[in-house]
Order: sequence, then structure tokens, then C-alpha cells
Amino acid sequence: MMGLIRQAFIVVVTIATAIHSKIQIAEAVNIGVCYGMRGDNLPPATDVINLYKKYGIEKTRLFDPNPAALNALRGSGIKVILGIGDEELPNLAASPDAVMTWFSTNVDPYINDVLFSVIAVGNEVIPGVYAQNVLPVMQSLQSILDAKGRGSTIRVSAVVSLGTLGSSYPPSSGAFTPEASSTLRDVLTFLSQHGSPLLINIYPYFAYASDPVKVQLDYAQFTATEAVVMDGSLSYYNLFDAMVDAFFSAMEKEGVSDVNVVVSESGWPSAGNGDFTTPQLAATYNRNFMNRVTSNKGTPKRPNAQIEGFIFATFNENQKPAGVEQNFGLFFPNMEPVYPVFS
Repeated sequence: MMGLIRQAFIVVVTIATAIHSKIQIAEAVNIGVCYGMRGDNLPPATDVINLYKKYGIEKTRLFDPNPAALNALRGSGIKVILGIGDEELPNLAASPDAVMTWFSTNVDPYINDVLFSVIAVGNEVIPGVYAQNVLPVMQSLQSILDAKGRGSTIRVSAVVSLGTLGSSYPPSSGAFTPEASSTLRDVLTFLSQHGSPLLINIYPYFAYASDPVKVQLDYAQFTATEAVVMDGSLSYYNLFDAMVDAFFSAMEKEGVSDVNVVVSESGWPSAGNGDFTTPQLAATYNRNFMNRVTSNKGTPKRPNAQIEGFIFATFNENQKPAGVEQNFGLFFPNMEPVYPVFS
């Protein structure tokens, strides 16, 4: 009898240990990961969502409404930024009915089972040939969401790159280019009216790789131990904060000071550009980016602003341009980590 009790005790301890281990692995990290799909060897969407659950990834960004991914996300509890493909914008901007059709096809069937947080109209299309289409589509989407009682839970926004800034150094001099400003002024007014954030894609890697003499590696990687840039009374220890504050300054110059930002892409490639792109550098940047985002701290300019962030990207994608573009993934297509980030 004592032997049976001892065996039962061992079984219980083993199960408890396994459960504890799984809880540790699945502990939420409050970080987003971009789910790019430009590869011919990527795993099924159901496996990808299970991968997110395994590592406690709470948020993802889809660049377009992929049905397999949306079905896999049902009931997952993972928050989703859903993008609209750039090439769809002219047709959608031409007619509110076209936006309703898009919404009925790509959002309505999932709206009760998938946690949509933002619908992003295009990706880095301001300035450009699609820029004029962004605001009309945003307005139509907002009307649809308001009519469905979802206007305060699902936000509508646009995604811009650092290329919209004509000036970014020092951060207080941040200003949009004239070409970007002509469109963004009305977009920012819309965001302000509806309490929505601006989505920004920022990559300290590209600034460092383009000028490693002037841009220090520790400043780009969040590892500087003292201020690198002084902007008036504000001290900057990392380029990430400086880039975010340059956007805040640019928005203020457009007369908007109450719009927050979501960093919808940031990352560091692990290969493709020699010593600038090693797994060690990529791991350091992405771990520190994750820690920065999950700290819930603001920036020097806006200390109370909570900055949400998404790592680019889930996988190395072999159908992207050769070089660094194929090497931003946290995971290989077989779902093995390129380098450890979450553990």
C-alpha cells in the first residue's frame, strides 16, 4: 500500500511539475509579433497560433485578411491588428459600399471569435500613389464599426514609416515631409477625434547599418549606460525612444498632441549584411525591444505614454527580397527559434 501511495505521489508531482513548466512557457509577454506569409515553406496557420500560445505571445499583426489565419485565431484570445492590402485601397476609397463588402467578407464572419484591436488601412502608403485613398477608407470603416457598436473597441488607423519624417534629429525637431504632411494632417485629425493611435514602423537597425560611425551600436540596441543624445532637458539612452519622440514632435507640428502611437513593426535581421546582422545582435535588440515595450514606460517627451509594440517578424520568409529582408524572423519555417528570445 505504501508503495502505491508513493507511486501516486510521484505521478502527482510529475503532473504538477509539467503543468508548472507549461505555465512558465505560456506566461504572457504582452508583445506582438507580425505574421508575414511571404514564404513557400511556412507551417499551417493553426500551428503558428499554437506557437504563439506556447511562447505566450498575446498579439499579432496580419498584413491582410488571410482566412486560414483568421480561422486559426478564433477563440485564441490573441489580439489582432488586421491590415488592408495596399492595392485594394483605390477600389475601397471609391465607394462606401465597397468597404462594406470588404468588411462583410473579412471581418464580420470572425468578429465574435477574433479579438480585433485595429484595422490598418494600407502599409506605409503615405506619401505615395495610394495616399489619397487612406482617409476615405478609414472614414467608411469607422462608420461601419460605429453602426455595429464596435467603434470604441476596434480602432481604425494607418501605418507610416520613418520615411514620412523630413526631420528627426534631435527628436524635438521631428517634422513630416511636405508630401506626407498634406495627407497626414487630416488622418491625424481623424485619429484624434476617435481616440485611435497612429501605427509607426521604426527600425534602429537601418539607421545603424547606414551610418555606424554616427549611430552607435549600443544606442541602437538599448544597451547604452549613459545618455547618448541630449535634446534640451531630455536625455536619450536609445534610438528607439528618439524615433518615437520624433513622431510625437511631428504630430504636434500638425496641431495634434493627443494621439498615441503603436509600433507596428520593429526588429533586427539575424543575417544578410555581414557583421551588422548576427543572431546575437538580433537577439539582443529584440529582447531589449520586448523589455522596453513591456515596461509600460513612456518616452522622455511623453513619460505617461504606454507604447505598444510588434516584433517583425514571426518567420524568415524566403519569398522576400534576398538579403536582410529574408532574415528578420524569430523562427525558422520549421518553428525552431533562430535565436532565443522568449526563454
